[in-house]
Amino acid sequence: MPKDLPDRIDAADLTARLIRCPSVTPEEGGALALLQDLLEAAGFACARVDRGDVSNLFARWGAKGHGRTFGFNGHTDVVPVGDADAWSKPPFSGEVDADGVIWGRGATDMKSGVAAFAAAAVDFVRDTPPDGAIVLAITGDEEGDAVDGTTALLDWMEAQGERMSVCIVGEPTCPNRMGEMIKIGRRGSMNAHFTITGVQGHSAYPHRARNPLPAMARLMDRLASHELDQGTEHFDASTLAVVTIDTGNPATNVIPARCRSAVNIRFNDIHTGASLTDWLQQETDRVAEEFGVGIDMQIKISGEAFLTPPGPLSDLVSKAVEAETGVVPELSTTGGTSDARFVKSHCPVVEFGLVGHFMHQVDERVPSEQVHQLKGIYTRILRNYFAA
Repeated sequence: MPKDLPDRIDAADLTARLIRCPSVTPEEGGALALLQDLLEAAGFACARVDRGDVSNLFARWGAKGHGRTFGFNGHTDVVPVGDADAWSKPPFSGEVDADGVIWGRGATDMKSGVAAFAAAAVDFVRDTPPDGAIVLAITGDEEGDAVDGTTALLDWMEAQGERMSVCIVGEPTCPNRMGEMIKIGRRGSMNAHFTITGVQGHSAYPHRARNPLPAMARLMDRLASHELDQGTEHFDASTLAVVTIDTGNPATNVIPARCRSAVNIRFNDIHTGASLTDWLQQETDRVAEEFGVGIDMQIKISGEAFLTPPGPLSDLVSKAVEAETGVVPELSTTGGTSDARFVKSHCPVVEFGLVGHFMHQVDERVPSEQVHQLKGIYTRILRNYFAA
């Protein structure tokens, strides 16, 4: 990026150039370097906040520690392309077709979102330098383990005395058309892995063995049949899905010694990871005692449920979305997890971005028109925030 910036940053062109950076997690691929050059040329103070194998970028325009600091969070890492031969266009080409559609991995999730808020921030501070600060926290580890990504940025910010007053995460949030949904929270997510150990034996002499499969079947039935809740004001009912039951046993005349299974729980704000772990342990202990087997349970909590109650931040975003699109957005907590689960402990956070039809798919793509529209929404949000 040349130091002499164009009068306006073309968010669609920036999206295409970011797609051409092969930044499959945890590879940086040149995406953060491209953004850093752009932001520094516009007067942003930038710092690379790399941790482990992950690259991250912090950028701030305005005074450090200002009481009014608007933040954006997003990621430039992408999932693998899968079968590259199955793509209609090369997955890192960033090609723009005759209809103005941008093709390539990350077009939807979420190099377009990063390009839109970076372009909006650069143009905004040059047009109307605000009384306050703007922070961009961009990670290369959202699609991976998310251990050294946004969490590393937030850790660094705390150590440096950097604060965001509010934050928008630019993930795709709209199911079918631009503007229809803002995320004001997310369900929690956790995985539980179970291993039941019995005694191997001949299936013709089951009394000489201790079969772990009936115990596993009972445990999985008890968990899957249990109603966790009926939902809350802002959340759907929590869900538990059995995702695998496996013995690795190809023989019909052998009772296996072990059986393994896993469940995934998506939970609302009635629960915490700890409260659900306690319930799972109680059910596990009950089945272990009933069948006389050993059951090992391993838990991984990916994120807790959180909610940013409807209020000033969601109102600010909603009004900007309606003004730019003519659509009144729904405030939702549906979907999976995002890095908002980390930001919520730092400041109020909501998510708003593009239509997510093609994310993670072969032939991922986005209409340029949507990217320009998203930049317009982010620009209006900044203008209204600093004008208040």
